Amino acid sequence: MPAQAKSKSSTSRKTPQRTFALHWGSGVIEEEAIAVDQYHRTAIQLLKFTEGPIAGQREIRFCYYDPRGRFQRSPLVVDEEIIAALAKSLKTTPRLRAMLKKMVA
Repeated sequence: MPAQAKSKSSTSRKTPQRTFALHWGSGVIEEEAIAVDQYHRTAIQLLKFTEGPIAGQREIRFCYYDPRGRFQRSPLVVDEEIIAALAKSLKTTPRLRAMLKKMVA
């Protein structure tokens, strides 16, 4: 992607009203960091399980949405130019940021 063609922005939100369902349980998206460019809405989400065998646990989901906001079920590929926007968005997601720090400590 050419750098000049990108319009990057970041947002984050605490979204307890949004839900998810996976084979091993379901729950709410507790925190979310988002970086947007012209092709994707890249998201790092803190999932809190409220139902199923791992109720009470949290997991991190790396995913993306198309420009219309539809969840995409393909691998997440992150352009190095979007990392700064994700980092900015993560500043408002304390639990998610703490979990990610454990990965790189």
